[in-house]
Amino acid sequence: MQIRRDFLAANTGKRAPMPGFVLQVRARDDGSSDMRVGFTVTKKIGNAVVRNRMKRRLRALARDVLPDSGVRGADHVLIGRNGGIERDYAVLRAELVKALAKVAR
Repeated sequence: MQIRRDFLAANTGKRAPMPGFVLQVRARDDGSSDMRVGFTVTKKIGNAVVRNRMKRRLRALARDVLPDSGVRGADHVLIGRNGGIERDYAVLRAELVKALAKVAR
């Protein structure tokens, strides 16, 4: 996802807040089964080094979990939260699987 309006549209979809991040998922209904993913980490999280580290962790999570558990034909947005940088990767992974199950209902 690259365009701001796609991020704003995803904000109208389903949300699954977790301690390390917030997951937003919105079906595109465009006939494509492609999954798109975007990442947002605000300045409230920390300086540029911290934000980039958080984005790298979110990207790794998405590569690891979305191919198997993601919603087909939907936009996924992962929004980093304050506690996400200190959380163990395995815990974040379990939270993402749980969040995806929640929004798939």
